[in-house]
Amino acid sequence: MGLTQAQRLVLGQLARLVAPALAVCVLLAAARRTQLVRAPVWADALIALIAIPLFHVGRAHWRVDVLQLVDEAYRRGFLSDYFYEKFGELGHTYNFYVLWDMDYCTEDAAVIKAVLATDFNNWVKGERFDSYMHSVLGTGVFNADGELWKFHRSMTRPFFARERITDFETFNRHAEEAILKMKERLREGFAVDFADLISRFTLDAATEFLFGACTTSPRRSARRRTQSRIARASRTDTPMRTVDRYLTPIIERALAMSRAAKQAPQGEKEEVADGETLLDHLARYTTDPTILHDEILNIMIAGRDTTGGTLTFVIYFLTQHPDVLQRLRQEILDVVGPSNLPTYDDIKQMKYLRAVLNETQRLYPPVPWNMRYAVEDSIVPNSEPEGKPWFIPAGASVSYSVHCMHRRKDYWGPDAEEFDPDRFLDERLHKYLTPNPFIFLPFNAGPRICLGQQFAYNEMSFFLVKLLQTFEDISFERDAFEPNALPPAEWAKFPGRKGKEKFWPRAHLTLYSEVRMTAGGMWVKMREAQAMGQVA
Repeated sequence: MGLTQAQRLVLGQLARLVAPALAVCVLLAAARRTQLVRAPVWADALIALIAIPLFHVGRAHWRVDVLQLVDEAYRRGFLSDYFYEKFGELGHTYNFYVLWDMDYCTEDAAVIKAVLATDFNNWVKGERFDSYMHSVLGTGVFNADGELWKFHRSMTRPFFARERITDFETFNRHAEEAILKMKERLREGFAVDFADLISRFTLDAATEFLFGACTTSPRRSARRRTQSRIARASRTDTPMRTVDRYLTPIIERALAMSRAAKQAPQGEKEEVADGETLLDHLARYTTDPTILHDEILNIMIAGRDTTGGTLTFVIYFLTQHPDVLQRLRQEILDVVGPSNLPTYDDIKQMKYLRAVLNETQRLYPPVPWNMRYAVEDSIVPNSEPEGKPWFIPAGASVSYSVHCMHRRKDYWGPDAEEFDPDRFLDERLHKYLTPNPFIFLPFNAGPRICLGQQFAYNEMSFFLVKLLQTFEDISFERDAFEPNALPPAEWAKFPGRKGKEKFWPRAHLTLYSEVRMTAGGMWVKMREAQAMGQVA
């Protein structure tokens, strides 16, 4: 009769506990045979017993040191600093311990493909991830596993299954308002924090899309505080109460409307009706207010933060590459014109616009790090030359870095650290990405691939078209930043993006540009087009 999993776990822990004593006993016995040790036998037992706490205290101290290094890299370093260095030192996958938790860090597309796709059922977000994120994400789709995840996915999928003209109407209304406010500020001679402005645009658009009630951006600070506190393992109770006070009455109204609709005579019903919000749609599946709250909050964070962050980084790159700006603007004028509203067909036609968005997300993917836990013992591939497959024990985690993977020179070429949208258009596309699509994962992959991917591309594309129809030049305004919101001067000596970036990329759940009390984000100035239809 074999041992149970619990018994095996206990025996394994006991073996790890006494291993230092056994090792000392073996060494002392060998020393006695060579007559190097002549102390009494009871002294050997005492030394062996003392070795147990000494070893484990020292081991814990080393692991705390590692944890401190990781924390220091998060607070003061460039994005992924510590882990990026270890990939260079140890290889594209390595085993990593923080206190008593075993983790495998990887930037190997083969490992990531196995975890996200080919062995999907064996990898979950897990209880530990849920414990970190539950106060914000709750039981929503990004925190759920198994049948609960399938339920959330099945509820939400139909709403993203088709393009809706009302989406563009929403984008246009809020884009017009944002650009008007930019014009007013810029005409007064002031710089604009584009990160702040675009986060308000994406929050307003997302909330109207999700539940038909635009926030007009009053809850931005509470949401950002909440996510920053998650990243620092801090309390989220107070900012979440602010979020909940806003969401609760909206959910209650949606449930009341759903109950009334069910009592009315039923005709032939579309899977997703015209004008229906996501909350309206979800309320047809469940009357549980907790499920509705968690699901719309999950999708709001995903749709709002990732889109806002990516557009912030696009604007930054356009300030650093005026040739890209002018080429992109010319494509917009050629396809859409100086004042027309873009259509779905227009956006599909603008290949350079998509390339700019893709290249931005390659260098700064919206979710730079993610993780999964193994349900059962697993074997994952190893693409290192002559590398053996990795054994991952049940319960261990794999942290995968899309950010680091997107900068690998063997995946993207010797210019992998450079911003060059043409890599998504020229022969490099067929040389690198086409044969190995898992090297580019801005929207995740496998069964949990982002349902809102096309929605995000449409929203980002629409806003950029409107913006570049209005403005013909964008400049980075370094003097508008607070000094401590900019990269430290010593970063300039480092290779790659760390040595050249003029802003400080940071991450909580998603990527953003460093923000301080009164200045941060992405401060820019823009020059309005002098004559519509002409490129300066």
